[in-house]
Amino acid sequence: MAKLILSMDNLVLKEISLDKERTTIGRKAHNDIQIDNLAISGEHAVIVTILNDSFLEDLNSTNGTFVNGQRAQKHFLQNNDVIELGKYRLKYVKEAAQPGSQTDFEKTMVLRSDMMRKAVEQADGKLAEAAPAMMAPVNLAPPIHAAPPPPVAPAAVHVSAAPPQAPPVAATPEPEPAPSPAPTLAVPPAEAADVVLGAIQVLTGSNAGRTLDLVKSLTTLGKPSVQVAVLTRRPHSYFLTHVEGAKFPLVNGTAIGTQAHELKSHDIIELAGVKMEFFIKA
Repeated sequence: MAKLILSMDNLVLKEISLDKERTTIGRKAHNDIQIDNLAISGEHAVIVTILNDSFLEDLNSTNGTFVNGQRAQKHFLQNNDVIELGKYRLKYVKEAAQPGSQTDFEKTMVLRSDMMRKAVEQADGKLAEAAPAMMAPVNLAPPIHAAPPPPVAPAAVHVSAAPPQAPPVAATPEPEPAPSPAPTLAVPPAEAADVVLGAIQVLTGSNAGRTLDLVKSLTTLGKPSVQVAVLTRRPHSYFLTHVEGAKFPLVNGTAIGTQAHELKSHDIIELAGVKMEFFIKA
């Protein structure tokens, strides 16, 4: 998790963890980071954090926001960047991810799918163990006692010539129908929430011809300190947002502006002097 170290005149005042999507900075009390100084605007700047990436945006402050000595309207933050607000400094520290940590939304979905699969296998195993007992026929008929031996007729008594009766036969209970198979737990596929998969193909520059599948929730494009944009994956579409640079990225020859721009298949993106094509994979 990334954090900010607030200091003034080389004196560390406090540390702030960037555990929220939006962390506001300003003089007013409602800000997440309140700096009570007249050089700071009431709502001076905001830091937006998505997964492991953060970018800074100046909120049209009076005295501006500086990063590493350069005035910035939007800036993609990198480890050890220093944000300057008057006499105050905010150092951005990006801690390394722990080995094996699952930080991406896709990894989380795969992990959940695997856990569900194991639960289904365990449930199936228990049902299989109980199956023999469930399949055994149960005799629900009342017990049939053996018939007592017939009395011996006296010698003087004439025995009827009627054909002898067959000995009673114990009724065989009808076998119960086999139980219906146990229901199988439905495991939603990892892609259930994300039915659209996009990709970009580089058209110009040294990486021309290279294709990148956009499987992450957020993909950073461009060159730091030149022009940077983020490509965000939503359930049914992709959006391009300008982060850093004097000029906005172009989509089909038109600047996208400050708002997130929804991409269509085969849109041509121009960013940091490189053209690339966005498309939806079949």
